Amino acid sequence: MKKIYEKKKVAACIADSIRRDVLDSLNVDFYLITYEKGELVSSPLQDESLFQIVAEGSVNIYFIRDDGTRYSLSNGTTGYLLGDMDLFYETSSNIYAEAAERLTCISCPVEQNRETLLSSNPFLMLICRSLSAKIGAMTTIDAAPASLTERVMSYMKYKCDDETLKGIEQAAFRLHCSARQLQRILNQSEAAGLVEKLGKGTYRLV
Repeated sequence: MKKIYEKKKVAACIADSIRRDVLDSLNVDFYLITYEKGELVSSPLQDESLFQIVAEGSVNIYFIRDDGTRYSLSNGTTGYLLGDMDLFYETSSNIYAEAAERLTCISCPVEQNRETLLSSNPFLMLICRSLSAKIGAMTTIDAAPASLTERVMSYMKYKCDDETLKGIEQAAFRLHCSARQLQRILNQSEAAGLVEKLGKGTYRLV
């Protein structure tokens, strides 16, 4: 992730944006953020909430349930809004946005600019259209087919502190499998170099 504050580059990016009219009407100091493919654009782990508009590239948004099941919520390209829900609610503990390719976003911190953003009628109309489209998309989502191994890896990555699974019985309950099944998968994953054993019933993603 790289932040770009050069005013000429920011202005040029805003001028090329399909959201230019709304952005130009806001008294906000926007900056650019670039992400490499695979980087998390937003997640429950980020330090601050950001409002972002995709300027170039694309992003995948997905939801991770407590059992490691992954739901694809949407795919965003140029003009897609990120952080719109953060204007009204605390960041969800289960929703992630990941760069599907090299990505550039026009960005600003939510907390510092919430009052300015929400006092703009054109901006609120944009947000309403965005949230309506997202709600419509969510009514048709299905869980992505995933093997138990894939769910275990997702569970460790997104639901375990420091990507470390502690306690086979408790994790098996959350993953809706038997402790024997989970232990077998962890043994196979350790042999494949995907996880390392730290102690009895404790494994960490490599």
